Amino acid sequence: MKIWNVLCLLLLTSLALQAQPDRWQQRADYKMTIDFDVKKHQFKGEQTLVYTNNSPDTLDRVFYHLYFNAFQPNSMMDVRSQTIKDADPRVGNRIGQLSPDEVGYHKIKRLSMDGEAVSFEVVGTVLEADLPKPILPGATATFEMSFDSQVPIQIRRSGRDNAEGVAYSMAQWYPKMAEYDYQGWHANPYIGREFYGIWADFDVTINIDKDYIIGGTGYLQNPEEIGHGYVEEGKVKKQKGKKLSWHFKAPDVHDFMWGADPDYEHTTFTREDGMVMHFFFQPNEKTSENWAALPGIMDEAFSFINKHYGQYPYEQYSFIQGGDGGMEYPMATLITGERSLPSLVGVSVHELMHSWYQMLLGTNESLYAWMDEGFTSWASNYVMNHLRSKGLIPGQVSENPMAGSYMGYANFSQSGLEEPLSVHSDHFQTNAAYSVASYVKGAVFLEQLKCIIGEEALAKGMLRYFDTWKFKHPNANDFIRVMEKVSGLELDWYKEYMVNTTHTIDYGVKGFSEADGEAVATLERIGLMPMPLDVVVAKTDGSTMSFHIPLQIMRGHKPLAGATLAEDWAWTHPTYDLPLGIPLSDVKAVRIDPGMSMVDIDRANNERAPE
Repeated sequence: MKIWNVLCLLLLTSLALQAQPDRWQQRADYKMTIDFDVKKHQFKGEQTLVYTNNSPDTLDRVFYHLYFNAFQPNSMMDVRSQTIKDADPRVGNRIGQLSPDEVGYHKIKRLSMDGEAVSFEVVGTVLEADLPKPILPGATATFEMSFDSQVPIQIRRSGRDNAEGVAYSMAQWYPKMAEYDYQGWHANPYIGREFYGIWADFDVTINIDKDYIIGGTGYLQNPEEIGHGYVEEGKVKKQKGKKLSWHFKAPDVHDFMWGADPDYEHTTFTREDGMVMHFFFQPNEKTSENWAALPGIMDEAFSFINKHYGQYPYEQYSFIQGGDGGMEYPMATLITGERSLPSLVGVSVHELMHSWYQMLLGTNESLYAWMDEGFTSWASNYVMNHLRSKGLIPGQVSENPMAGSYMGYANFSQSGLEEPLSVHSDHFQTNAAYSVASYVKGAVFLEQLKCIIGEEALAKGMLRYFDTWKFKHPNANDFIRVMEKVSGLELDWYKEYMVNTTHTIDYGVKGFSEADGEAVATLERIGLMPMPLDVVVAKTDGSTMSFHIPLQIMRGHKPLAGATLAEDWAWTHPTYDLPLGIPLSDVKAVRIDPGMSMVDIDRANNERAPE
């Protein structure tokens, strides 16, 4: 019996050692066919969804997102927009003014599971379904659905007839199964914020008038029947009838988007690695020149991104004019196109970077918007700086591409409006608080890691994070654990302060003293968030000395280049005495954070000279 216990213990230990940073993923493979009526802006759809329950739980209910239902008067999105303090001007009160032929809707005509009818109720933008039999762990169920839909006037992201005259921006356009993960169901009503989805293979056929050109997620399966830039016109096999059937397949993605317009110009650019970029835009005096320059610029952007943030795994990416600004989707983006070249490149780079931090990592963006928007903004700043350094876009190359983000976050942290990063994206009290938290503070979260673990460890960690967690829905702890492994430091304190609080950083030089002929600088922590410190001492002879003060709770320190390692600072202690090793008469001034690597909200007290 004792031997058996020992063997079991050894087996469990072996399994634990072999365990990988992974977790189970649900699977939902779609096959959809829609028939589009461009005169009525409506379509009829048939959907077959093969759902695999890879969770350890038995499921007796499922939920579908019906996003188009948000574009109806008195919807949650409508009321939210009209009651929030700082409404998005693209939405405002426009939904409440829509007429019946301008609203969006999904009307579910039939839903079955494995051939049995499913009882369901539509509640706003969510379909709630009680299953005729449970889906057991490891089991697969096939859902079949018929639906009628109307495309709303373009207000937010999706819709018809956007401000630049693009006919259809087809995002969030189909009934989409909600995600179920280790935290349970995520059937959030749609109020215009973020998304979360299941990894799937999509097989989509779109029947639409021949005049329309389509670009979007996935690989076109019948280019010889389509033409329109997918193959040479002489090789096109003309389809009979008034419509074309566009057949797309997209592997391992968690959404499917497409845009359509009769005036699209479609061009392609094949990179040296074989990946093909597609561009769809309406040619005119506001677009043609800049869109012609875009392919070469984005080719260089792809090369930089692949090297620094991980290899893009798909064979295609499409930049599509449409929507109401810029919005990311798998293998493609919708962007407004009538822009200056720097603006066009900027929005293209930002939406492309989402392919790494949302489309491939698949974080629950509703819960952790900062892990997508913030990381994307951080990387985009460096990509844009690189493109400027190559002379591909105008503008000065910056020694600190994150300076603007630091300033923006520091200023907003003093406004009284800041909310923690841990707030669900739908529940921020203002759009400003959501935007600064998600885009700005999320970017600061990454950049500030450099002064804790060092620039080299951060660069290594970003690649390791991508390679470890792509296609696996990582959370905040998964990210910080990667950074702990590459740095050898304890970082949970940093995540907890930055994510769960709105505490700010403020350090100052309080004063000087002298003991046994040696100068001592007394530093103070004024803000509530502790940080390790870099300190420079300017001497009266013109030379300098550098010190690094780790936090005790880090259990180590970053690599030091020419700096003297000082004693750890316990975060509970508001002051710290730093022995300088020289007479006080040799000290000209002491400065905290000379490289401005952390967001110290009051830099006026960072430097002081002995009196």
